[in-house]
Amino acid sequence: MAKKKGKTILVVDDEQVHRYMLCKMITQWGWRCVEADDGTTAVRAVEENSYDAVLMDVRMARMDGLEAFTRIQKIQPDLPVIIMTAYSSVDDAVEAIQQGAHDYLTKPLDFDRLRLALMRAVDHRQVEKRKRSPSGSGKELTTSIIGSSTPMKELLEMVEYVAPTEATVLIYGESGTGKELVAEALHVNSDRGLQPFVKVNCAALAESLLESELFGHEKGAFTGADRRREGKFVQADGGTLFLDEIGETSQAMQVKLLRVLQEQELQRVGGEETVHIDVRVIAATNRNLEEMVGNNEFREDLFYRLNVVMLTVPPLRDRGGDIRLLAQYFAEKFAEKNRRNFDKITDECLDCLTRYSWPGNVRELENAIERGIILMRGTELTEKTLPLSIQNNGFNSDRSPAEEEPQSLFEAEKQLILKTLEETAGNKSEAARRLGITRKTLQNKLNRYRR
Repeated sequence: MAKKKGKTILVVDDEQVHRYMLCKMITQWGWRCVEADDGTTAVRAVEENSYDAVLMDVRMARMDGLEAFTRIQKIQPDLPVIIMTAYSSVDDAVEAIQQGAHDYLTKPLDFDRLRLALMRAVDHRQVEKRKRSPSGSGKELTTSIIGSSTPMKELLEMVEYVAPTEATVLIYGESGTGKELVAEALHVNSDRGLQPFVKVNCAALAESLLESELFGHEKGAFTGADRRREGKFVQADGGTLFLDEIGETSQAMQVKLLRVLQEQELQRVGGEETVHIDVRVIAATNRNLEEMVGNNEFREDLFYRLNVVMLTVPPLRDRGGDIRLLAQYFAEKFAEKNRRNFDKITDECLDCLTRYSWPGNVRELENAIERGIILMRGTELTEKTLPLSIQNNGFNSDRSPAEEEPQSLFEAEKQLILKTLEETAGNKSEAARRLGITRKTLQNKLNRYRR
């Protein structure tokens, strides 16, 4: 098993046998373990030493867990404390949670749940230490994310705190908000930044293909497997694996993912060899995983393992002035790409963009600006080149957004081809060369436009 980098757990229990058993297991999981036989000893230990988490029983002879927790909280407010309790004293544990305890576990302990709780506590401690550091890493945050609105400043601040830690991160946001850019920023600004950043879209592959894609396969594992292939986890070894659309995975796949996250080891499809890895996982979803857990659609243990830190990417409609910044950036980008002379976006066009609600978020804005640049007459981007749904502020459009986008792209392509033909005085060979397509492809497209 991968070591947990020297993290230390303080185990507090007045039953020696139980304490010994817990420490033996915690040591096997890769952490260091320090014992305390009651609350008084635990408080003194926290005063004198630094720990990454505390695992403490509620009912003890001299000082009980609740009183000890209260005192520990005053000494180190951000030290995560996990309370152990019998069913008869669950109310005490709930009270501790209300006062700020990190988690509670009921006896007899579920050891998988215990290990998961400790992992989350240790990662939480690392993030909190980072937040307390006034200078952070001493380096300016490196990111391609554009935005100066309050929600984006808060998000980037959290990225700066979380990036240098080893915490697993769950990124939530509507489709098109830029979750992948946030994942890239977390990777680039971490100690793993020079190592691989590997991306997998979990919704794009069938379960059998996803398993092979993630874990790799041995030669002969299935029809067509003519050689061994390493999966994305191995490709990301030493770096970061980004699991996009994690909410689309099956329950069976969720079990396998949980094991890899916990053990940092895997087996290729069709193989028996254990492959050890060192990978930080960042996941993203546009679905409510907590609601999915309640509906038995997503495993609770995997949800808590992924959700050590949750970052929420705000929708574009909540980002105020960022629309103007993004529009300018995309206009310059696509003007250069399409060899267009571009001076500015007109005030009327900017007003039109800021009035729109952007259900497709940044991705929809990017597509709209690209279309506008392609259809632009002169050097100014005007509202007349925007899709009708945006010009009409989302109202009075005869087509749904899903129908509007293909139609917009079709019209944009048509206008570009016709304009190129005009510039080449109808010379199809020269027009095809400028457009980067064959003359036959150009003719086929012209035939479509005449229908």
